[in-house]
Amino acid sequence: MRKPLILVTNDDGITAPGLRSLVRCMKEIGEVVVVAPDSPQSGMGHAITLDNTLYSKRVIIDDEKGAPREYSCSGTPADCVKLALQELLDRRPDICVSGINHGSNASINVIYSGTMSAAIEAGIEGIPAIGFSLCDYSWEADFIPCEASVKRIVREALANGIPKGVVLNVNIPKSNHSEIKGIKVCRQARANWKEKFDKRTNPSGKNYYWLTGEFQLLDKGEDTDEWALANGFVSIVPTQFDLTAHHVIQDVNNWKLNEY
Repeated sequence: MRKPLILVTNDDGITAPGLRSLVRCMKEIGEVVVVAPDSPQSGMGHAITLDNTLYSKRVIIDDEKGAPREYSCSGTPADCVKLALQELLDRRPDICVSGINHGSNASINVIYSGTMSAAIEAGIEGIPAIGFSLCDYSWEADFIPCEASVKRIVREALANGIPKGVVLNVNIPKSNHSEIKGIKVCRQARANWKEKFDKRTNPSGKNYYWLTGEFQLLDKGEDTDEWALANGFVSIVPTQFDLTAHHVIQDVNNWKLNEY
């Protein structure tokens, strides 16, 4: 039987340790092709390149036997998936996996995440997709404890399928493998960022700003991704890209929209 074709991408860049870990995992499961940004693209959300040229080139990151085919891309994570599907792949992938991100994409972070937007772009095209994140922002983060969970989730997704219109947002706590208690399917916790700008002045007298902020968890539920992570579980949130608030349609229909 033909091995599943696995498209691997991320937002931290093609040399990021998290992506290298994900590639290592996926080589045990199927045929891997990597298309990833040539530089970090964190926080890009679902941005795409419209007013600039887009470049891609074949690169060799690992020169060992059996190394996957890899391409760097000058664009965003969503660009990488679009280019892979339209230009670089010989056949349609069986699954797209994005990550492993350096840092959490749980709760409200999913809105800003380039990692998840790459997975969502694949999902829009009808391809099963998963975004993986480790709750450790360090470039030197240890991804080894993640790998058993990553492989298990991908194998189950390939065996069982992911419903159309849904992608999986997987977050993994920073811990040793022995400390991970299991995997929980969760809802997205209600939270936001209390943000502010650190205003500074450069030597020429021009003001500039650094965005800073504090994460605020507003949800005490024990069925959320944040609760699962805080209690040593890998969280899986089935995430949809149909943003319609279906439960509000009738309320808005009750407005006097056509009376003048």
